[in-house]
Amino acid sequence: MPQPSTGTLLFVGCATLDSIALVEDYPAADSRTVAADFATAGGGPAATAAVAAARAGAATAFAGVLGTDEEGDRIIAGLQAEGVDTSAVIRDPDVKTGASVIVVSKASESRAIVTRPVPPVSFPAGSRFHELLQSAAWVHVDHLGWNAVASATRGDLGTLRISVDAGNPIPSFNPKGVALYVPTIERLRAEYGEQLPAAALLQRAVDDGASAVVATAGSEGAWVKDGNGDPVHVPATPANIVSTLGAGDVYHGALLAAVAAGLPLVEAAAFAGRTASASCQGLDGRSAIPHQTITPVLATNLPA
Repeated sequence: MPQPSTGTLLFVGCATLDSIALVEDYPAADSRTVAADFATAGGGPAATAAVAAARAGAATAFAGVLGTDEEGDRIIAGLQAEGVDTSAVIRDPDVKTGASVIVVSKASESRAIVTRPVPPVSFPAGSRFHELLQSAAWVHVDHLGWNAVASATRGDLGTLRISVDAGNPIPSFNPKGVALYVPTIERLRAEYGEQLPAAALLQRAVDDGASAVVATAGSEGAWVKDGNGDPVHVPATPANIVSTLGAGDVYHGALLAAVAAGLPLVEAAAFAGRTASASCQGLDGRSAIPHQTITPVLATNLPA
């Protein structure tokens, strides 16, 4: 991975406003359920990753598309309160801001999401987005941000250090030229074959052009491969789980902040795992993200 980089980390893609209820079990039809807790907070893969990186001390910016509605106002205010630069956000009066209602079940430690789709993410020529795209130390995209960046660069990613959240399917995606490719292990299996072991799956992604791969697997931790190095398994950090909402997004933001700060990739993955686990102590995806300073640890202390 690259040496420590100075400059802004640009996060491109989804931002939503989430209303979250914590219940013992999912409500039945025509029922009234008393929630153990309730929260309204910003969400969305790229936007939450930006907040996680900012709380790890990185200079961050978010680029996406919001409506001119109250939900959009609250999302902007929440990001700005975290120190995230929102100057590249497009406010479009013809769209509605992405929003979700989420029910979290204590009994099953699962969640159900009802969502209003996020508007398509695109940016007019000459916009602030293009300025930040050229000057950013790193560019991180989710499944909607990928096409916006690919379009802006006409498919030539050679001048960018790009990090890709590939937890959700990305049509026509190819990891060629991607500096940091971060899919789920399930996504790699769907792409390359269910029967392949993790090491072989990571190698296939590197063979297809990714410089480094971190494949996440929830409670099983993550598998890491940096270029031609051997794959390493990084165990998950035990967590006191209230909700796993946004934990993957937090992982992505913390991982990129650690990589940009110069941590070796295995150490960065361990840092991201600790950060994501801590975030699970909150009902929403952001309130429990720790404010922290990235400090290198000995990679030899991490299980292989």
